[in-house]
Amino acid sequence: MADRWSAGVIPYAEMGYWEPDYVPKDTDVLCAFRIQPQEGVPAEEAGAAVAGESSTATWTVVWTDRLTNYEHYQAKCYKVDPVPNAPGTYIAWIAYDIDLFEEGSIANLTSSIIGNVFGFKALKALRLEDMRIPTHYVKTFQGPAHGIVMEREWLNKYGRPLLGATTKPKLGLSARNYGRVVYEALSGGLDFTKDDENINSQPFMRWRDRFLHSMEAVQRAQAETGEIKGHYLNVTAGTMEEMYERAAFAKEIGSIIIMIDLTIGYTAIQSMAKWARANSMILHLHRAGYATWSRQKNHGVNFRVLAKWMRLAGVDHIHAGTVVGKLEGDPNAIRGYYDTLRLNHVAADPVTGIYFDQDWQSMPGVMPVASGGIHAGQAHLLLHHLGEDVVLQFGGGTIGHPSGIAAGAAANRVAVEAVIKARNEGRDFLKEGDDILKQAAKKSRELDVALATWGDISFNYESTDVPDVVETPTNV
Repeated sequence: MADRWSAGVIPYAEMGYWEPDYVPKDTDVLCAFRIQPQEGVPAEEAGAAVAGESSTATWTVVWTDRLTNYEHYQAKCYKVDPVPNAPGTYIAWIAYDIDLFEEGSIANLTSSIIGNVFGFKALKALRLEDMRIPTHYVKTFQGPAHGIVMEREWLNKYGRPLLGATTKPKLGLSARNYGRVVYEALSGGLDFTKDDENINSQPFMRWRDRFLHSMEAVQRAQAETGEIKGHYLNVTAGTMEEMYERAAFAKEIGSIIIMIDLTIGYTAIQSMAKWARANSMILHLHRAGYATWSRQKNHGVNFRVLAKWMRLAGVDHIHAGTVVGKLEGDPNAIRGYYDTLRLNHVAADPVTGIYFDQDWQSMPGVMPVASGGIHAGQAHLLLHHLGEDVVLQFGGGTIGHPSGIAAGAAANRVAVEAVIKARNEGRDFLKEGDDILKQAAKKSRELDVALATWGDISFNYESTDVPDVVETPTNV
């Protein structure tokens, strides 16, 4: 390290950011980055560069390092592993001292870890695959406003997935017609309906009108069915002041749940989570925009990382993939996402793409939401892959039913309850799923029509993002 103070440009590895003998502390934040160095850049130097540029380093020696305990604040790349079957690609394991981060701030955490480094010229591509959030840092966050257990207790609904639908078309309906969709779906048997990510307060339907007609529909459906119902009222807006106003109005007219979009930003998400806890409101997060940086395997941020950030930030729901729907999702990777959101302790598992053990220290779980191209004929597949602590959002699979919206809702309810009943009886519901649904359809005209309409519909495309170390199925 004597050369550490030579003037000029020194390789990052020689400045102390490459430390293969380093043993991570229990308090360290750990990251696994997928790196593709430029030609001529050794993998260890590339990993050290990521560690340096995401912590204390700049491109040349600076004398002000002498004014700090710089070794304490340096991130340390302690391991670089080649990725199987991907020449020139590596996983760099990097440790960050907890003192580098402000307590309870997703904005600060992400500014540090994914700040400038993704534009670094020494790398062809960079992806943040996973993080280990130490217990000491977990405890500085509120976590979900309520969590899965509390939500089920509020709703008095147990032992099965919750059922929902996104109002369609997403844009263009008047407020009254929008409310009609909500009423038909909820009275037909769904637990929730929801606004979609891009319905806020446009000229064809201002937010206050939508809220009023939607909540009128919720209350009518509750009165008719004797069940607690909800509609996710999207309070996303241009300023925090507007969002607080919309959330407060939703509470005033009796809603149990509000919705925000990921695009509002981390600080706004944490602020709304704090508001939701203080006002006894379930908080649903639509992951609008996530695939712009999570879809490609070689660059961006894996969704499992976003799942951890949002559990810390304090949302109760987040869209997390379907496996069998129209949106991207490898079965094993999706299982890793769902475990990350729901379990108290998640063990490292290369099969599901989990790089680190993660202990949530009893922080409530986040309810995953499965949405995108799913229908009643997939009920057995959805239960097999996703379990019962999930919201199944049948949008087109409710509103597109030939016999109407209420019939579509009834078909979904009958299908899910038939599969749950078979599971509880000890049957192999995955293997017998088609037969279970056909037998249920004999007593349900709504389900029979749904199966005839969509029974052969699937979206079998090769997944673009699968875990590296094992062969995984990409079609279901």
